[in-house]
Parts: sequence; C-alpha cells; structure tokens
Amino acid sequence: MEKIIQVALASFGMSGKVFHGPSLKVNQGFRVHSILERTKNQSLELFPEAKIVRSFDELLQQSEVDLVIINTPDQFHFDMCKQALNAGKHVVVEKPFTHTVEQADYLIDLAHQKNRILSVYQNRRWDGDFLTVKKILENGMLGRLVEFESHFDRYRNFIQANTWKETSDERNGVLFNLGSHMVDQILQLFGTPRTVTAHLDKLRKGSLVDDYYYLRFQYEDFAAILKSSYLVREPGPRYSLHGTHGSFHKWGIDPQEELLKKGHLPNEDNWGQEPSEAWGTINTEWHGLHHQGKIETIPGDYKIFYENIYEAIALGKELAVKAEQSREVIQLLDYCLQSNEEKRTIPIR
Repeated sequence: MEKIIQVALASFGMSGKVFHGPSLKVNQGFRVHSILERTKNQSLELFPEAKIVRSFDELLQQSEVDLVIINTPDQFHFDMCKQALNAGKHVVVEKPFTHTVEQADYLIDLAHQKNRILSVYQNRRWDGDFLTVKKILENGMLGRLVEFESHFDRYRNFIQANTWKETSDERNGVLFNLGSHMVDQILQLFGTPRTVTAHLDKLRKGSLVDDYYYLRFQYEDFAAILKSSYLVREPGPRYSLHGTHGSFHKWGIDPQEELLKKGHLPNEDNWGQEPSEAWGTINTEWHGLHHQGKIETIPGDYKIFYENIYEAIALGKELAVKAEQSREVIQLLDYCLQSNEEKRTIPIR
C-alpha cells in the first residue's frame, strides 16, 4: 500500500487485545505506533515494535500518529475524542459513541471543522448471522415481514467485581453496552422506527445497573423486538423472523469473538465460517416453491471495518460507519430510557 497509517490505541484491555488489535495487525495499511498502558506492557506480545506510553497526553504528543482509537470505558469517550480531534488526529471510538446526543453532536461538528475522520466501532454489522438475516430480508424470502426479534443474552448470575460496567449509572448497564449493537443493527435493516417502548430491569440481586431490557420498535406494519438478559442460561434463538410466507430462526452467536479471544487472527483460512450444525433454519414459500431446511451462514469478518477506515483516510472513500449513524443510536437509547422511566410509548415520527 502506498500510504501507511500510523495508529495509536488509547488502551489495551479486552477490546484492544480481542477486537481492534488483531484487525490492525493483519492490515498492511496500518502500523500500530503507540499504545497506552498505564502500568503494564502486555501489548508487546502482539505489537513488539509499538511504543508504550503511560498517559493520554503523551499519546497525543506522538506527531507521527494519524489515527487514535478511543477504546476506553464509555465515560471517557467524549473527552478523549475531543482531545484527539483537537490534536489533529483521525478518530475511531468504541461503541457506544457517547453518553448523550449533545456530546455526539459536538464531536461530529468538531470533526467537520478539523476535517478529520470520525467513526464508531460498530463491528456487529459484520457478524455472520446479521449478514445472513440482512440478505434474507433483501431477497424477500419471508414475504412481508410481520415480526423481527433479536436476542443478545448472557448468563452471569453474580455481580462482576472491579469493573466500571457494574457501577451505578443508567448508561453503564446492558442497554448502552449491548443495546448499542442491537439498535445499530435494526437501524441498518429498517431505518428509524415510528415509536419506542422499553422496559429495563435489574434481575440480579444487588445489581446497581440494569441487566435486562425489552425494547419494542414499531414500524409501519411490523415490530422489531430486541431483548437482552444476564440471566439466560439456556438461550433460545438469537434471531427469529416471521413473514407472510415463512419464518427464519438462528441460534448461537458469531464465532469470531471466541476465536479472537483464543489468539487467532482474522486472516486465517475460512475465517468467520460456521459449521453446518450452527446454520439457521427456514420454512417459507419463495418464488412459488416451498423451502424448508438450513440456510448457510454468510461468514462474518470484523476486519472489514478497518479496511474501510483505511480507504476513508488514505483514499477519501465513504465511511461505512458514519458518526451521524451512531448519533442516532444514542438518540434511540435515550428514548428507551425515557420510555422506561415514564412507562409509556415514545413517538419518534
């Protein structure tokens, strides 16, 4: 590649090790120049040539750095993005984009003023199951959609110690954590809903944050239902779609995260492919023929996100994940909080 983009990672916790680092490692258009680790040197295993810095100010002082990745706890996203943009850096920020719509608007305006790229790491757009659902809907394989249901469940019947995600802030709970993925997905599939109805709860005894949500997004002639719970030991389908001609169900979760946690890199052969036993099932009438059986899952590929970031910075191509799109995610999450607090359906348009 003609241009090498110098990158700095603002932290090297799970997201740095598992999500951002591996995709950067296999992309020849990037060189990881600097990594912020306040006390450790763990990043040297994946990036032995990178410079370890001990403060964010020191990271921003690296004049060679073109792109800063803000993969820190959510409450730091706004201030760190602002500092990086003011330092003249392009920015990728972890989801959720910000805590408030006002913060998102400020950063979007600042990125335009500075003529810098600003994008949000909505990697679940490249989950294989989501790509498969998207293709089924694009092809009209179920007829007119009447109900869409998506789950992102976990089983953790205890309060995890020493994590900011369990602190008492309504924006640190499961809604902003996992909901930011799921809301982004339905916006990609269906656009802005007409109304939002939300119920949030704390199911685990002693929980300081919401660990359950039920979200209903009403569209013109169907509903999209999103659910998440920390107390699902035996999960049901991850996706259930019903239409006038048939239904589709998909169990299990995209395999990429587990592979990355085990140290695999996303340039391996057959990356993102699922075994046939994990494929979804369909029962429908399509083009006058009855189809019943499995649908092969389209392989997921998280590294596509950074391939697009490279093209946007080096070649001026359009961003796949625009900050304005992630701003709408935050807006819908705000409506969910409002709906839950006021115990009513919130009209949007």
